[in-house]
Formats: sequence, structure tokens, C-alpha cells
Amino acid sequence: MGTPALPDGQTDLRYLEAVSRSIGKYIDSSYRVIVNKSTVPIGSGDWVRMIILDGMKAAANHHQPNFDIVSNPEFLREGAAVYDTFNPDRIVLGGDSETALAKMRSLYQGIIDRSYSGDKTLDPVPVVVTDINSAEMIKYAANAFLAVKISFINEIANICDRVGADVREVARGIGLDSRIGQKFLQAGVGWGGSCFGKDVAALIHTAKDYGYDAQIMRAAVEVNQHQRTLVVEKLQQVLKILKGKTIGLLGLTFKPNTDDMRDAPSLTIIEQLHRLGARVKAYDPIVSQSGLRDGLSNVAVETDAERLADGCDALVLVTDWLQFRDLNYPHMATLMHQPILLDGRNFLDRQALTDAGFHYIGIGC
Repeated sequence: MGTPALPDGQTDLRYLEAVSRSIGKYIDSSYRVIVNKSTVPIGSGDWVRMIILDGMKAAANHHQPNFDIVSNPEFLREGAAVYDTFNPDRIVLGGDSETALAKMRSLYQGIIDRSYSGDKTLDPVPVVVTDINSAEMIKYAANAFLAVKISFINEIANICDRVGADVREVARGIGLDSRIGQKFLQAGVGWGGSCFGKDVAALIHTAKDYGYDAQIMRAAVEVNQHQRTLVVEKLQQVLKILKGKTIGLLGLTFKPNTDDMRDAPSLTIIEQLHRLGARVKAYDPIVSQSGLRDGLSNVAVETDAERLADGCDALVLVTDWLQFRDLNYPHMATLMHQPILLDGRNFLDRQALTDAGFHYIGIGC
């Protein structure tokens, strides 16, 4: 079930509550395992049990309660959910009933032993069996750590900008340390989407409820917000006054291979550019074809990259769509008022863009 964030960072549990009450209304005395895969605040396992029992009472359901709750958080990447379902890094099962946990293991056995893949050389998928609270915390902690890791490398990138270092080389160097790893060390315009923001906010709020100030996570959010406005600052440095300028955005979605615009960095960039009097154009491989225009009422959404470049004073690569590496940049440069490209993901080849006639600007490089 969807668990969106409320304005104060709390998790909106009304959908989960409605489903739990409905289960209570219709459940019978046959043994059931109620599996919670939604990202929910720590302690929700006991809360769901309570709501189901309340639902039984409210509906005059006189069956003897005979169910257990298991927390089984999902770790699917948007755009790769089917692959991740059958090839997970780990499976987390939280519960206090051996019967329920055994049923869950049986359900997942074909994935655990990789029999679905047919590749006998792969190791079994690790299974973490723990209590419900810990299982719920694992989901939040995983997303919070990734958000912090991205904000960390973005902060390193901002220092690199000032001291003349190249954050791409720094990321490669520290990523070779097995304790750190190379994933989520790509500096850029920051993280977005439906998960990181709401999960970090929920964990900060939970910590506050229990008398703790989650300072590192609060700082990660602040760095991420600054990273979005950094794009505008860099444009001001090269173009000076943005009023009356036309800025083209390459990519709108928060990540490639999805049409998801939730908390996309592009929306903040668009808002800031409009505030400063710039005209904004955009091209996105999915959004441009889909007709989706939520939050884009003041943006000219073009149907291809060359139409985007036509008349622009600068281009900003916001989303690292793979096809953006193969655009006709030499021709695009000739269509622009000023051939400036700000690579907000450090995704393109600086030398190739320079040879194409662009003034290339990276993030921390």
C-alpha cells in the first residue's frame, strides 16, 4: 500500500489502516499470514495486528483470530522491479512466529535457491530472519544510508570545485575500497523520487518521537536541497543574468527508465529558473511522448533534443538517460544562442562535448 509522507515528515498510514480494517472484516478462523511489504514506521507490525482485531470487532466478525504478522520489506529499484524481484540482494523476514516464517521461506524458496534463474553457479540469496521492528528498520536504514552516501559525494564534489580536484577520480579512488564500494558515488543534482525523501523524513521524525536528533540524516536532506539550486548558481556564474535567457533541460524524470516525476530535481530547477525570469524548455524520452504535464505548465516540452537546443542559451543534463550519450551534439551546438552544457550528472564525455563546440561544465570536475 502507498505510504506517502505528510507535510511534517510523518507517514500517512490511512491506506494501510483501511486495508487492515478490511482484512479484519473478512478474515475467518483459518490460519493466515499477513505480510506487510509497505515501507511503514517502526512498530507498525503490532499496529496492523491491533487494527485487524479492531476491524473484526467493528464488523461483528466472531471468528477466532488465527493469524500472524510478518514484515517483508521490498527493495525494488524503480525501472528494474521485475529483475530485482527474481534477483534480490537479500530477503528480509521479520516476525515472531516460526510457522509464519517457515511459510515465507517456502514461498521464496525458488528465488532463494536461484532455481528460477537456471544458473547453478549463483550463490543462494541471503535471508535475514529477525524481529518485526528490526525488519522495518532495515528498509528505512538502507534508503537513508544511500541518500546519505549520495549527499556525501555531492558535498565532496562541491569541495572539489573549489580546490581543483575531479570528483569522478575521487569517487573512483575511494570506491575501490571494499568498505565503501563504487555504487551511489555519482555526484550530480541530487536524489529524488518517491522513496528517499519520504523514508529519510520518516526516520528523522521517528527519531524525534523517541527523543533523538538524527543530525546526519537532516544534513543529507539539506545538502540534497542545495545541490538542486547549485545548477542555477552555476548557470548564473557563466550567463550572469538569467532573466530573458532560455534554458533547456535534458531529462525531467528523477531517474532514467521511468516516467516518475515525484520529487524530481528538475522540478526544483524549473521553479528556480522561473523565479529568476528564465524561459525553460525540456526534452525527456518518456515525458515528451506521454503527454504528462503535471508541474510543467510553464515549460515548453519539446519532442526531440534538437528542437530543445534551438534558441537555448544553455542546456542542463538533469537525467542520465543512456540515449543522451548519442545525441548529435555538434549540430545541437549550432542551433543554440550560446553552446553551453551543464552536465548535472557528470554523465557525458567532456572532451567529446568540447570538440562538438560546447563550453562544458560538470559538477565537481
